[in-house]
Amino acid sequence: MSWTKVLSVDALAPGQRKIVTVGQQKILLINHNGQLYAVDKACPHLKLSMKNGKITEEGSIICPWHKSSFDLRSGEATDWTPWPPVVGKAMAMVAKPKPLQVFPVRVEEDSIWVEV
Repeated sequence: MSWTKVLSVDALAPGQRKIVTVGQQKILLINHNGQLYAVDKACPHLKLSMKNGKITEEGSIICPWHKSSFDLRSGEATDWTPWPPVVGKAMAMVAKPKPLQVFPVRVEEDSIWVEV
């Protein structure tokens, strides 16, 4: 794993999200409540974009497609609802949750760096 400079700090305002590419990896950068997060752009279940997922005050992101939520710090599923929504809660009893991949992020010299 290595650190890669992805954006200037000014390019990701509070409340903003951006997708960046590091090698083959598409990463969703999130600036939420003064904290920076870097997670896989794609939901671990449907592989659809998490960019428009709701961010909770507790620091989770809710998948806009199947409504499972993931802790932005650890990637662990905090509320697991597999697809499709009609049978999601029942499926949650038999299907194991998959975590959202998270990446270390830091700010150095007015730039955002991600370790991939």
